[in-house]
Amino acid sequence: MTVPFRDSPKMQYEASVRMSSFSVGTGVEISRELAQETPVALVFNGTTTAVMMASPSDIQDFAYGFALTEGFISDPDEIVDFEQVAHEAGIEARYWLKDDASEKLGRRRRASMGPVGCGLCGIDSLEQAVRNIAPVSGIRLQIDAADIASATDQLRDHQELHDRTRSAHAAGFLVPGKGIVVAREDIGRHNAVDKLLGALIRNDTDPGQGAVVVTSRVSVELIQKTAALGCSMLIAVSAPTAFAVKLAQQSGMTLVANARRADCEVFTHAHRIRK
Repeated sequence: MTVPFRDSPKMQYEASVRMSSFSVGTGVEISRELAQETPVALVFNGTTTAVMMASPSDIQDFAYGFALTEGFISDPDEIVDFEQVAHEAGIEARYWLKDDASEKLGRRRRASMGPVGCGLCGIDSLEQAVRNIAPVSGIRLQIDAADIASATDQLRDHQELHDRTRSAHAAGFLVPGKGIVVAREDIGRHNAVDKLLGALIRNDTDPGQGAVVVTSRVSVELIQKTAALGCSMLIAVSAPTAFAVKLAQQSGMTLVANARRADCEVFTHAHRIRK
């Protein structure tokens, strides 16, 4: 379900700056494109609930994904309206929720300022950091090893912001036999995943029909977010943390890491991969 979207003036996704480039024995002044980093306030029924630093692109996707994966809402149909408003200081993502969803939100409201490298900042207890993870063991998904081998190369084709700035992560959705069908970029790896999952939900795509592919390491919040939307496989170009592996095992998720071309390492639930 997609609610009416009232857009705001387009934000600049990157900025051009002058810098000095040095090599051995030489130096030259050049221009470099840098990614923009913007505060995004998530405002539910007029009250700011969280503030995250993010790339100012695909904000509605980010807002939907963040609200769902962080448990502010349990179903996208709980959102009755959405508005994106750009200010000089940043962006407001304004949601209006159904009455019962508003009551539930009031019981777990938090205010946070999250830096781009942290998807768990601003929580108010240790228990929230290691909250129960959604089970995905019942999801039947089979992906060929050959599809995994090509997935990270395909994701590179969707990294326009990274190509210009060298500082953005990407998250893509791999569908068996189709490859990467949608991708999103952000300066924060967890933001990129939120944007991707929001895009899937807004376009009525079942996350259980494919795998999330990321250009980063795998930390706890990526496992939590992927499982929260009912996706049973996460593929990453870098290594996981030990705790991330523990959570993936617990949830029934297939965790593939250090996936680069023909090589990869499967840490949990390898039964979903066809050799």
